[in-house]
Amino acid sequence: MSAIPEQVLAGQKVTLNNLLAVQGAVFNGFEKLVDLNLKALKASLEDVAEKTQQAIEVKDAQEALAFTSSLAQPGAEKALAYSKHVYDILSGVQVDLTKLTEEQIAQGQQQVSEAIEQIAKNAPTGSEGAISLVKSSLASANSAYESVVKAARQAADAAESNFNAAAKAASDAATAATKAAPRATRRASTAA
Repeated sequence: MSAIPEQVLAGQKVTLNNLLAVQGAVFNGFEKLVDLNLKALKASLEDVAEKTQQAIEVKDAQEALAFTSSLAQPGAEKALAYSKHVYDILSGVQVDLTKLTEEQIAQGQQQVSEAIEQIAKNAPTGSEGAISLVKSSLASANSAYESVVKAARQAADAAESNFNAAAKAASDAATAATKAAPRATRRASTAA
């Protein structure tokens, strides 16, 4: 068997393995999302049953105001926790896919470099300048790629930081609203 068909078969095997790895990473993320949604649904149904029972036991308007004001904080915290879990799952899938892509690009770069070396060995005399130019261009392309990857990582880190800051602000606002609700309830019942 010649070297070219062996290289083609090896390349196809690597491509198939990469495809299976990507498929596994995506399916793993999907599985985590389904599990999270099932747990959230179960917790939500249990919470509805508990809150319904508490609502049935309310006896007067003041208890009703206190009950309704107590609903805001846990709901906001649960929604925030849920969105954080979804973000973490999607972020994990993105990290896995990025890692797989970087590995595939590194393999491709290695193959191109090996091919250029093979061409350089078999090149006719006087083509050293052209080979040197190709090698220099490849090095420049690799450097540009590394710069883009670094910028993308920084952007992802900034996005995660912004998400965490927004989540904390939302949590703080929900906490403040929950703390203010009993005071408003007391003022409303005093005014009545």
